[in-house]
Amino acid sequence: MRTGRVSMTARATASRRAAHQLLDQAPLVLNDPIAVPLLGPEFFCDPARHSDPRSIAFRAWMVGRSRFVEDHLALAVAAGVRQYVILGAGLDTFAYRNPFPALRVFEVDYPSTQQFKRSMLADAAVPEPASLTFVPHDFEHQTLPQALAQAGFDPDQPAFFSWLGVIAYLSLETFRATIHFIATLPKTGGIALDYSIATEELSPRLRPMRKSLSQRVAAAGEPFQLFFRTEEMQQELHNAGFTQVEQADSSDLNRLYFTNRTDNLKLPDEGLGKLAVAWV
Repeated sequence: MRTGRVSMTARATASRRAAHQLLDQAPLVLNDPIAVPLLGPEFFCDPARHSDPRSIAFRAWMVGRSRFVEDHLALAVAAGVRQYVILGAGLDTFAYRNPFPALRVFEVDYPSTQQFKRSMLADAAVPEPASLTFVPHDFEHQTLPQALAQAGFDPDQPAFFSWLGVIAYLSLETFRATIHFIATLPKTGGIALDYSIATEELSPRLRPMRKSLSQRVAAAGEPFQLFFRTEEMQQELHNAGFTQVEQADSSDLNRLYFTNRTDNLKLPDEGLGKLAVAWV
């Protein structure tokens, strides 16, 4: 991301979560009462724009992946985890609706994105909870362990990490350094992440969509760099030291969160990306 710019993708993701609250029928996949007020009066939810099949698919992906992460976080908390680190937090709202009183949340992101988010929170009169710590960090120019240590993170205690919408923009070296650090932390912790599928695994129909999206994010200063085949991600996580790795695709998310819905909200069978959860 260009220095000093607020992430375009962070705002786009937040707008899709907000649209889910307003347009989709109950039960919501992700119940997020902070999403709409956070975006403020400038957010206009145009039903016509959000009814396009491509828009519906991206909305399902955004809320489905967040729900997937939060469901696995709940498993980690039940196992005793009391530290939750959101890498590339963007406009994520978990910390402001956190149902776990003993869970400490660390939001890691670019300083400019965090400053923008905090101004939005203030404008929306959403208080910053005492359980939340902002961690300014540039993944490509700083080490994550140092940034977390300065923020009061305890490396001697287990932690669960979320890493959504970030990996595609990183170098392979940065990705590996991050997962290797997380895998050294105490047992019962872990990470849930999403990643972009390698072009050769995409269907012919989705390849032009990938090319178009790549051009748009590159023009916005956030070029894609990193893609994985399914077996490559599996191997990367095992090589880092995680003992248990599971992956989920669109069919898995549809089965978990989008079955028997009375609206059209679901993911295309071809998939927009993949999710993985790995435990220390």
